[in-house]
Amino acid sequence: MSTTADQRLANIQVGISPYGPHDELGALNTLTPERQVSIMARVDASTVYDLSVDYFVGMPSFQAAGDPAYQIYMSHTPNGTLVDNLNGAGEEINRHVCYSGDVILMYTHTGTHIDALNHFGVDGKIYNGFSAEENLGSRAWTKGGAERIPPMIARGVLIDIATTKGVDCLDDSYPITVEDCQEALERVGLTLEEGDVALIRTGRMRYWPDGTKTLGNPPGLSLEAARWLTSQGISTIGSDQECVEVGPSQHEDNWLPGHGHFLTEAGVPMIELANLEELAANAVNEFCFIGSPIRLRGASGTPLRPLALPLRDGR
Repeated sequence: MSTTADQRLANIQVGISPYGPHDELGALNTLTPERQVSIMARVDASTVYDLSVDYFVGMPSFQAAGDPAYQIYMSHTPNGTLVDNLNGAGEEINRHVCYSGDVILMYTHTGTHIDALNHFGVDGKIYNGFSAEENLGSRAWTKGGAERIPPMIARGVLIDIATTKGVDCLDDSYPITVEDCQEALERVGLTLEEGDVALIRTGRMRYWPDGTKTLGNPPGLSLEAARWLTSQGISTIGSDQECVEVGPSQHEDNWLPGHGHFLTEAGVPMIELANLEELAANAVNEFCFIGSPIRLRGASGTPLRPLALPLRDGR
C-alpha cells in the first residue's frame, strides 16, 4: 500500500488501558490529588470564567443524524395548578403557593457537554476492550458511561489557534496541524503537562448562537494533531465547536476519526461547544479548570458547566 493510501486511512484501534482490565477512567486517571492540590494552590479566585452556553429552544444543536433539538415544557404553572389541582392541595393553598415545574428533552450531546468513553468505538468495542455484546443493555451501556467521569480539577491550557493565525475565526474545514498547536503554545510560552485539560480555540464560538456560522464544516484538529496532543499526556480535550476535530473527515475509513482516537484509542474524554471567547479576549492561556458533569448513568455524553479560574502566576 502506498504512503498516500496509508494517509487516507485512520486505522483506529481499540486502546487497552494501562490501569487494568476494569478501568473506565482512561486518561482521567492522571487527575491525581497531588495535581489537584498543586493547581488549586495557584488560583486567583477573584475572577471566574464560565465556559458554557445557555440551553434554550432553537439553540444550535447536532440534528443531522435525527437526534432531537432541545425542548422545554412547563408541566406545572401557578394558574394551571388552580385549575387542575394535580397536587391535591386545594384552591386556597394553590392560590397562595405559586407552583411551577418543567420538563426538558434533548440529545445528550447538546450545548456545552462532555463525551464519555462509550460514545465511540470500533468493531463492536469501546475503550479498554469492553464489547457491546457483553456491556450494552436495552437502555444504556454498563461501561464507560458519563457517570464514570469524576469532578475534574486540573491545569487548563488554552491553545488559541485563531489568535495565533491572526484571524477572528479559522476557515471552514481548516485542519489544525501539530505545528499549529506547537506555534500557539510557543507564542504564550507554555507547554503541555500530564493531566492537563487542553482547550482548542477556532473562533467559532464568537458567532454563537447563530447556528449557520457556529455549526457545520468545522475547523478543527487533524488526526495527526489529535495524536500529538494525547502523546503529551493530556487528561481531556475540548474545543469551541461541535466535534473538536476537523470536518468533514479527511480519512475514508472513519467519519469521525478524531473521536475514534481520543475516545476509543486514548481514553480521553472530549468537551464540545465550550465558550472560549472571554479567555481569549483577556489572554488567559493557563488556568485552573473545574468541571463536574451530570451523572447520567450509562449515557454517552452529558451536559457540563466548565469553569476557568486564572492563576496568580499564570499567563
